[in-house]
Amino acid sequence: MRWSLRRATAADAPMVSLVAGASFLETFAGVLAAADIVAHLAGKSSPAAFVGWADDPRSVVTLAEHPDGAAPVGYTVLTTPAEVGETTFGDLELRRIYTLDLTRGTGLGTMLMARAIGDARALGASRLLLGVFAGNKRACAFYERQGFTVSEARRFKVGATWHDDLVYARSL
Repeated sequence: MRWSLRRATAADAPMVSLVAGASFLETFAGVLAAADIVAHLAGKSSPAAFVGWADDPRSVVTLAEHPDGAAPVGYTVLTTPAEVGETTFGDLELRRIYTLDLTRGTGLGTMLMARAIGDARALGASRLLLGVFAGNKRACAFYERQGFTVSEARRFKVGATWHDDLVYARSL
């Protein structure tokens, strides 16, 4: 499958928010409580949040689209670090990287990661950070295959519930 990747603009915020909700639900249904999923998405993946990132010169939102009809199937958010522990000058955070299940095994995740790494380098970053739910073994294995290593553990609140997360780092 030939996925299309492009930098999202503020006008794309509703579409990115849609794939954010769908992919988060696919990932965490049966893992997190429904109320926590809804609260998390309303606060962290609203169209307004994506408008803010799209308009921020230190952030890049990349949208992955299906080759037939350009429906959104994945996305990344690269931005200034927040809630990932100790940071240093030159750090950027890969705040989001999600794809829909229909893309699993197609290489889209690797394409999105390569694009995020390239964008981070273009922004002058020397290190890329990301946080991940510690119980998401599939995501942890993916990040490790991409050259990330665990730099610390943290507690992260989703909705009203605290969870154990890992913070990964990769030198660029």
